[in-house]
Amino acid sequence: MLVEFTLIAGILTSTLHVITGPDHLAAVAPFAIESKTKAWKIGFFWSAGHIVGMAVIGLLYLGFKDLLPVEAISGYSEQLVGIVLIGVGLWAIYKMYTSKYQQSLLLQKYNDVVDNPSKAKRQNHFASFSIGILHGLAGVVHFMLLLPVLGFEKQLDSILYITGFCIGIILAMTIFSFVIGKAAQLSKYRQNISLFNGIRLAGGLFAIVIGVYWILNV
Repeated sequence: MLVEFTLIAGILTSTLHVITGPDHLAAVAPFAIESKTKAWKIGFFWSAGHIVGMAVIGLLYLGFKDLLPVEAISGYSEQLVGIVLIGVGLWAIYKMYTSKYQQSLLLQKYNDVVDNPSKAKRQNHFASFSIGILHGLAGVVHFMLLLPVLGFEKQLDSILYITGFCIGIILAMTIFSFVIGKAAQLSKYRQNISLFNGIRLAGGLFAIVIGVYWILNV
């Protein structure tokens, strides 16, 4: 029973951490909206990057806290998150006005969409992964979220909590990206350009607003 509780606690903690962080959602939404298919991969790659970033900053803190300015690195990363969010938002709005896909939207049908690998998809996946790493490096809140590990008497409980924490991050962002991407796809497949562009604009502005707030208040 304790084993199950520890795993579930890790999942719930990380899920709440992700979905209550507007900077997380703002970083993923524009990429998920632009994905023609399989938008869930955007959230998955962001999650993987986030976990890697947390692991890196955690290892740096534990192993080199007396030699490296880990807290300064984390602080600079937080400022960089805001700048990146603004860049992502501007990119999304730029795509809205320059995309050739927008101009040919009325000529496309749902059954014409083929899920072929493309350079744009790979770039979006890499960008999501990179931003996830940056988010993982930013802020000491991640240390606080992992503090329960120090209170476990058994190593198994610590492993289960961390495992659940990683699962929660992946599930939350993958599902969020899937939902956002599906809404954008439906607007495209129904040939509703105004709705699709509205979703794109909202995603871009959301990222810009959160980015500006992050820079001024973090």
